[in-house]
Order: sequence, then C-alpha cells, then structure tokens
Amino acid sequence: MTWIELGRLGAPYGLKGWIHVESHTDPPQGLLEYREWVLRLASGERVRRRLVEGRAHAGRLIAQLEGVKDREEAAALTGAVVEVDRAALPPPGEREYYRADLVGFSVRNLEGAELGSVSHFVDTPSGAVMVTQAPGGGEHWVPAAPKHLRRVDLAARTILVDWPAELA
Repeated sequence: MTWIELGRLGAPYGLKGWIHVESHTDPPQGLLEYREWVLRLASGERVRRRLVEGRAHAGRLIAQLEGVKDREEAAALTGAVVEVDRAALPPPGEREYYRADLVGFSVRNLEGAELGSVSHFVDTPSGAVMVTQAPGGGEHWVPAAPKHLRRVDLAARTILVDWPAELA
C-alpha cells in the first residue's frame, strides 16, 4: 500500500474534541469528502478515525473525529498526518499530478541545467514549491505552477521546468 498525505491535524478547537486541520487537497474542503481518515501518529502507528463532522472555519478546516470527545484527546492527535491509500484516489486529470507521484523525478530547466531530483513540496502563501536535491547536496526551490512546469514525463521520471538555475 502506498500512502498519500492529504492533510495534518493541528491544535484543538474548543473543548468538545474538535481539531484544526490543514488540508493539502484542492479545494481544501475536498478532504472532508473522505469519511474515514487514516491518521499516522508521531510514533508511526496508523489509526483509523471516522469523520463525524467537518467544516471551514476562519480560512481553515475544523473537524470532529469519532472517539475524540474532549480537548485533551484532540491535543493528543496534534501533528498526526491524514493519509489515504494511493489506490483510493481518483485518477488525475490532464496535466495534473499527485505530488507524491513526482517525488524522485529528475528535474532540469530549459537551458539543460540539472536541478536534482524532487525531494518534497512546500506550501507557501504564494503557492506550492517543488524542492529538489542537487547531487552536490544543494537545494533548489522551483514554483510548482503550470507556467513553470513545462513537461512531466511519467515514463522517464523527468520534469522540464522554465526556471533559471540561479533562482532555483
């Protein structure tokens, strides 16, 4: 089974077991469509929790999970990762990719400069950034926006970007 991270649990919200949720889905409320969540705890253990209720609140999400009755139980889940089996996700559309599918791909720019391989993604206020690890150990940060991602070759596991090496 390949696990894909869809979100992360934050601090408790209120006294009745609700918890803040950071969603990695687009749109963010898409996470609430999954009625059963697999939570990867800090220990690495995975536990299943049914979503009782969830909604948008102050630009983020809050949720109540089955079996979480008070603030202390919600606090114990802070930092847990919400995951789903990759096979349970719908196929991506044209020129759409799941981030987890791109990790490990080689990245080069239009000038032919090798920027390394995709290590992970970071969400910033201005959008997602693809972080690559260069062979010499350096990092390159490339905006993961369609105008910068020119071609993704799934078979060759390569990504061509329109981004100068000196800015990466």
